[in-house]
Amino acid sequence: MSAAEKTPSQTSPRRIAHLDMDAFFASVELLQYPMLRGQPVAVGGRAVPPPTRAKDGRWQFMRLGDYTGRGVLTTATYEGRALGIHSGMGVMQAARLAPNAFLLPANFDAYRRASQRFKAAVASIAPQIEDRGIDEIYIDLTGLDTDTQGNTLALVQRIKTAVTQATGLSCSVGVAPNKLLAKICSDLNKPDGITLITLDDIPTRLWPLPVRKINGIGPRAGEKLAALGIHQIGELAQAELIFLQRHFGRSYGYWLFEAARGRDDSEIVTHREPKSASRETTFERDLHPRHDKARLGEIFTALCRRVADDLNKKGYVGRTIGIKLRYADFSTITRDITLPEPTSNAQTIRRAAGECLRRVPLEQRLRLIGVRVGNLSTPQEASVSQGQLPLA
Repeated sequence: MSAAEKTPSQTSPRRIAHLDMDAFFASVELLQYPMLRGQPVAVGGRAVPPPTRAKDGRWQFMRLGDYTGRGVLTTATYEGRALGIHSGMGVMQAARLAPNAFLLPANFDAYRRASQRFKAAVASIAPQIEDRGIDEIYIDLTGLDTDTQGNTLALVQRIKTAVTQATGLSCSVGVAPNKLLAKICSDLNKPDGITLITLDDIPTRLWPLPVRKINGIGPRAGEKLAALGIHQIGELAQAELIFLQRHFGRSYGYWLFEAARGRDDSEIVTHREPKSASRETTFERDLHPRHDKARLGEIFTALCRRVADDLNKKGYVGRTIGIKLRYADFSTITRDITLPEPTSNAQTIRRAAGECLRRVPLEQRLRLIGVRVGNLSTPQEASVSQGQLPLA
């Protein structure tokens, strides 16, 4: 009997989990500095000095109020978030809100190692995983002893225990019939929580929530919905399809209509080909294209080399080379060029990026510069597309 011929009672409902590490970057830092547990702690900024030890052996930490310069926060502990500081916030703005919060430099090597460990721990129990970034994954639990809610809870607890044993960190997990609902659920009982919902729970559990709880409704869409008198997901669910499509377009309006009802048929994607590789840097001070030409040239060349190294490590080549410039007034401009043949060669990337650079006005001071390689493929795929036979 095919899947299409099965009756609803014969077809196992999907059980999709979204696992989100709790305040991941900050939690990794607290493993090294456990004396900061329970304190408002922020991570991020630029050139933040690492903690030091005084002669009496006590750790000395920088405070947010002592920070000067640019940069943004990568995360904050839950105690810091209670004071209004959060990821993506400018450090100087955060310092005004919580001057006495502790500030630690980001250690991305440590975060990547912890990320690899927690994902390996989950895969040892439930191998169908969609990687969504350094601190979150979707997991397909369908058929893995999840025929009852009790069995599902036991399985999720096993996963959470494995993550803690592998990393020393906690995570929150949401389980639902689809990815959209699972993502919402994982945020409802943070930190260290488990939330399970079914389609029958949507009116009581989903509809009272703010519309921004739906992943895919950003600030601008949220503001537009609010202007239309729609604040809660339940209010969005009451809106007619033609009304949403008139205000948000045919495609996005339909998605809003479906999302408010908890409908999502997207599958777990266990492998993704990268679309591009990029590197960028924000300067400590704005650099002038003419007065700081030598310094800019060094940085630009270094970015091209780093992108080339990334491509070679991952085994990709790319045809589209692009640049990104952000001026002192925060305006941003991009340019790109498509090469006749794909490359991962640093010098080739540098020459192409230089061609792009000649197509932009270089009169204002620069705040940020970036290099991107897109239209990626493997060398073997590139050989075939160029009409060459791959090597045996």
